Amino acid sequence: MAGSITGSPAQTGSPSQVPSSPDSDVARRLLESSATLSYDPATEVDWETPLDKDFHGASPEWSTLYGTAYWRELTEELRKELTRQEAASVASTGIWFEMILQQMMLRDMYAKDPTDARFQWALTEIADECRHSIMFARGAEKLGAPAYRPPRLVVELGRAFKTIAFGEAAYAAILVAEEVLDVMQRDWMRDERVVPFVRTINNIHVVEESRHMKFARDETRRRLAKAGPVRRQINALVIAIASYIIVTSMVNAEVYRHAGLDRKRAVKEARANEHHKSMMRASCSGLMEFLASARLLTRPALAFYKRAHLV
Repeated sequence: MAGSITGSPAQTGSPSQVPSSPDSDVARRLLESSATLSYDPATEVDWETPLDKDFHGASPEWSTLYGTAYWRELTEELRKELTRQEAASVASTGIWFEMILQQMMLRDMYAKDPTDARFQWALTEIADECRHSIMFARGAEKLGAPAYRPPRLVVELGRAFKTIAFGEAAYAAILVAEEVLDVMQRDWMRDERVVPFVRTINNIHVVEESRHMKFARDETRRRLAKAGPVRRQINALVIAIASYIIVTSMVNAEVYRHAGLDRKRAVKEARANEHHKSMMRASCSGLMEFLASARLLTRPALAFYKRAHLV
């Protein structure tokens, strides 16, 4: 890994001064954790060393083409370029959703008690996401990738979702995006075949997102405690649709063209790739257990999770 990651204390003030209440206990503990262990990607990541093309951008097993006939035909050089482009696409999708996340959290906390630990944690998480987005953007640029964006329809659906989603729908959707990325990046950060600066990026993101996921789980449970059966059914479906859109947007089809592959053939083989589908299902087992415990795996919702190969 490029350099040694040493935590830089977050500038969040003294968490011990934040008033405690049963609803804010989780947020207070997360503030304490953030003050103890947070990173500055501008100094922790090796941005200066030129890209070493002898490395992958992600673990090859996570490539959308791994295990296909097309993958077996590719030279090792092309495989590495493909995983670099795919990693950049995942980072770009992460930026897109982190911007949605920030807007939902700001709207949720608007005009609420600023002395509440939950309010202060929300601002801390938003600050984390701003740093992460800049880190992902610089990482994608260093990988030699263009600005991958979701299709226009998906962008507009995201615009609508961040405007109208509230309560458990917002926090559970946040959790889905973070959980899927978390499992991928835990593999990538340990894989010595992955270029060192990407491993560092993944390490930073995994450490800090673990706090975000804990808050999202807690908020989802807390909001659902007040939800009736109709609201629960509606939001279960909304969360599932959002999950489908997020997961299916992670790897832009243009990565194949930019990696020097036949785009049409690559898309066809990627869509039929049972290995990648099984990787996605395995990565979401913990998430699905949580959604089931929260009674959010309704029959209509399951249809979308199956289409996204999450179950």
